[in-house]
Amino acid sequence: MPPLSLFQKAALITGAGSGINYCLAKLLLSKGCNVLIADIALRPEAHTLLDQYKSEAPRAIFHKTDVTIWSDLEAAMQAGITAFGALDIVVPGAGVFEPAWSTFWNPPSSPSSKDTRTSNSYAQLSINLTHPIRLTQLAIAHFLSRSPSADPQSTPSDPPSYVPGTILHISSIAAQATAIEVSIYAAAKAGLSHFVRSLALLEPTRSIRVAAVAPGLVKTPLFTDNPDKLSMVDEEKDIWATPEEVAEAMVDLIGMEGDEVGGKVMEVGAGNRRWVEGVGDPGPGGGKVRKWALAGAGEEGRAGTEGLTATRRAAMREEVFRKAVRGWGQEAQEGMGE
Repeated sequence: MPPLSLFQKAALITGAGSGINYCLAKLLLSKGCNVLIADIALRPEAHTLLDQYKSEAPRAIFHKTDVTIWSDLEAAMQAGITAFGALDIVVPGAGVFEPAWSTFWNPPSSPSSKDTRTSNSYAQLSINLTHPIRLTQLAIAHFLSRSPSADPQSTPSDPPSYVPGTILHISSIAAQATAIEVSIYAAAKAGLSHFVRSLALLEPTRSIRVAAVAPGLVKTPLFTDNPDKLSMVDEEKDIWATPEEVAEAMVDLIGMEGDEVGGKVMEVGAGNRRWVEGVGDPGPGGGKVRKWALAGAGEEGRAGTEGLTATRRAAMREEVFRKAVRGWGQEAQEGMGE
């Protein structure tokens, strides 16, 4: 694919009411790209962004969206198409970080869980895995609908004749590691990374780029608004990446030239980027992280997991083992079979 100019393009971003996705929306708007923010609520800075770009192009609009409801995702897509004529970029970015109300160690119907035995799903998986998959389906359908000359028999060796489209996902370094205290989150992000890899052939055959970033420790409300998660961070040792750094990496993924970006996952830490291997990846940091940029690639970066992970996870892990004793999960199963 040729480099994509963002000027006069249009993007839909779920979860852009805060954090990484808000920073991405702000960055895209600064480059002339219209943005639909699809979220359940907005932080003050997102309200300010909407006010700043409410009239003249590029425009920012808000569509209230619960990403666990498929009809909401469909409505958000339609709202973007109606407002901007078409969508060029779709980012299923909304996510949660192992919330107490939907975590493996608080089983369905336990006191702190919003999941119930009759819900037949974990809310966390609906947000972190199912919603990105469903929105990807909707985005691909939209991109293909814009290419009337498409040949369904084309192969990877055929010249693409399709209107380009980009779908960017937000995975996590949790997909490259294991952590008993965030097991559902890790499973969702690992699934998401592999889902992205499975769609690699869409780029050379249909001009649809599906790629992902895998951020490390990023200072967003997922941490700062949750004291239990913030307690994992040693402010003297751990190094935060900024949400702006991740947003910049995402914009770089959109603009890269070539047909081999689709299906790739880029790990992003504080001052560091690297491609994550699909098989046999050595884990966060890749042993030695190399600073990666469109220009100047090859400069040495931080070693190991510095700038990627939180080092004070012991307390959360101890809490898991306090729960994982005889009787765990049985309270939530009372009444089964009656």
